[in-house]
Order: sequence, then C-alpha cells, then structure tokens
Amino acid sequence: MRGSQGCRRTRVGSLRAGSAWIAILLVHGWLMAYSAGIAEAASRSLYAQEHSISVDATALEPPTHWYVPGVTPIIWSMDPDSSEAYQTTEPRELKLKPGKYQFGTFTFDFPFMVTLEGVLDIAPSLDQCVSGRGTRTLKVVCSRTQPYGGQPEY
Repeated sequence: MRGSQGCRRTRVGSLRAGSAWIAILLVHGWLMAYSAGIAEAASRSLYAQEHSISVDATALEPPTHWYVPGVTPIIWSMDPDSSEAYQTTEPRELKLKPGKYQFGTFTFDFPFMVTLEGVLDIAPSLDQCVSGRGTRTLKVVCSRTQPYGGQPEY
C-alpha cells in the first residue's frame, strides 16, 4: 500500500509539473505575441510620422509647375495656369511620411526617399541636378536630368 501511495504522489507531482510547464509555455507564447505586437505598433508609428520636407525648385528656368504624386496637386489633368499645382517660383513645405516618392515637372521626374529619421535619400547619379541627401531640403537645379552618361541608380 505504501508503494502505491508513493506512486500516486509521484503521478500527482508529475501532473503538477506538467501543468506548470504548459502554463509556462502558454505565458511565454503570450508574451512573445504581445511583444511582437508592441514592436509592430512601434514600427507602424515610425512610418506614420510626418516630416517637414522643403522643396526648392526655384533655380529651374523657365519657371514651371511641379508635383509629388499623391501629395500635391497634379499637373497633367488640367490647365496648369489655372490649377493649384505648385510652381517653381517659390519653395514649398511638404509633410511626408517615410517612404518612396517621385518629384516631377513637365520635362522630367526622379525618385527620392524620406527615411525613418525624416531626411532625404537621393540616388548619387542625380547629384548634378538634385541636392539634399541627408537633409530635409530637396533642391532641384536642372530642368532635365541629362546629360548623364552612366547607368541610372533608380
């Protein structure tokens, strides 16, 4: 009898130990999912933050209109002289979230990126016409991105 009671205690003890491990694994899984959710929310909030980016295309001659698709009024679908499209006669401030964008006029366009830190990243091949890499000011100085003899980096 004593031996069977000892076995019962062992079984009960092992049942308790097994239940404890299951509880630990469940809590661990919940904590992992919770922390992943927090990390995802933090990442989303970084991408949701708008940054002030200045666009200065006043060096373009003759003056023209420009746009950033999805952000500014477009220049292609209406008479630019009577539209609200931005002109190169004055710098403009845009509120941009981190991501990829396109600057365009009637004669050319090029991609640029706003980083999570809120600064610009521009392909080095555009250096002769565009400046502002690592800053918050996009400065456009060419009416065309030609002549360019190399392979585009975008």
